[in-house]
Amino acid sequence: MSLFRLDASIRTEGSTSRALGDVVEAEWTAAHPNAAITRRHIGVDPIPATAWADAVAASMTPEADRTPQQVAAVQLAATLADELIGADTLLFAVPLYNFGVSQHFKAYVDLLITDPRLAPGAPDALAGKPAVLVTVQGGNYAAGTPREGWDHATSWMRRILEDVWKLDLEVVTRAFTLVGVNPALDQFTDIADELRDLAERNAADSGRKLAARRAAA
Repeated sequence: MSLFRLDASIRTEGSTSRALGDVVEAEWTAAHPNAAITRRHIGVDPIPATAWADAVAASMTPEADRTPQQVAAVQLAATLADELIGADTLLFAVPLYNFGVSQHFKAYVDLLITDPRLAPGAPDALAGKPAVLVTVQGGNYAAGTPREGWDHATSWMRRILEDVWKLDLEVVTRAFTLVGVNPALDQFTDIADELRDLAERNAADSGRKLAARRAAA
């Protein structure tokens, strides 16, 4: 068994998405203590901003005529795809930023989709592969809350991971991570504590399930 883990937070210390991902990883590692883990932290080592455009241009350019930037972008896309395809299980820890998907994760997905193996409509290189998506939100956008519907990231990420790449996906969400940081949210301290505990229990459960699952034949 092997695990690929991706983090998209712009922080290492103090990152709640990273901490929740650690819970998933700890349970997975407990079941597979000597297994390989491949890591990529695109929040602190981001995909180059021009890589997607270069890879798209390369797809329309004869290989012999490609610029060095286009060649590098195609090679990077292939490396990223190899990491996903080569792992038995996948873990994505991606925070909500400004009500939308992290720009680092969007750039990552855009570049990956330029690889023919992971393009929409391509043969299903990742179909059935077990995966966990951990996402955290500074506020609370659940049904019935004043800002219901303001999370514009999770549905998009599920669309890519579940519908385009057809992963066998579980999602763990922690809301109200800015309680204790933003004084305007102090009134929600008790709720935030309950949501944190629930998210950590769900993350541990998802980690155990991920350790026990196998990709579909």
